Amino acid sequence: MKIFNGILIAVLAAGFVIGLSACATTKHQNKPAAIIKSEIEYQVDGVAFKGYMAYPQGEKNLPGVLIVHEWWGHNAYARKRAEMLAELGYAAFALDMYGDGKLADHPKQANEFMTQALNTDGAIKKRFTAALKILKDSPITDDNKMAAIGYCFGGGVVLSMARAGMDLDGVVSFHGSLQNLAPIAPNVTAKFLVLNGAADPFVTTEQKQAFKNSMDAAKLSYEFIEYPGALHAFTDPEATAKGEKFSLPLKYDAAADKASWDKMQVFLKTIFH
Repeated sequence: MKIFNGILIAVLAAGFVIGLSACATTKHQNKPAAIIKSEIEYQVDGVAFKGYMAYPQGEKNLPGVLIVHEWWGHNAYARKRAEMLAELGYAAFALDMYGDGKLADHPKQANEFMTQALNTDGAIKKRFTAALKILKDSPITDDNKMAAIGYCFGGGVVLSMARAGMDLDGVVSFHGSLQNLAPIAPNVTAKFLVLNGAADPFVTTEQKQAFKNSMDAAKLSYEFIEYPGALHAFTDPEATAKGEKFSLPLKYDAAADKASWDKMQVFLKTIFH
């Protein structure tokens, strides 16, 4: 299936190019465990991918959290979030949605990589499924406790995968796309948390309302939170510099970053209870 087909049309028309104090256990609250970090290479349809796993040392039966990167690709930011989740007591796997080591340093290149992934029939679902299997099959995880979080492009991915009925307890979208999401399957059990910048020009009022209407019609469990004044990519400390460099409406917002991360922690604790 081609989810997100036409994701950039509205953006280009507007003149833009876009692209937990919760723990699985309480053991890590007083004395954080050492974090084990490792790269994991895998293949999907003959394409090589490299993900990044992080988890607290000496633990088993941990809830797993997939991380889907921004349109730039699988970069240090995605890995940082994996480590932050591990520090909270989760097994986190930052997947690679582009493969072959593709990592953009310019919006034009990021757009090319993202568009290629979106327009390759079935690629998003196959790549997400492969990464989820790696996390589920890990000896340190509880395969009955799985969630996913995503940023920007990745936020749209996790929303679509959950709406399509993927075996997830819940998903969290940080400043993610709401355009051309996957249709809602009849077997959706995941809970949804959408964390959006109120001043983000890439997410329109119409898109927000359409998303809410579809979720309400399907009677799905979701919470939609907006952070006043926050622009696109508000959780990324490098967003302001990138916005200035490429003349894009990107800006880091420390308050919104902290508030959204705190909200995610509560959400994960709730779904994994």
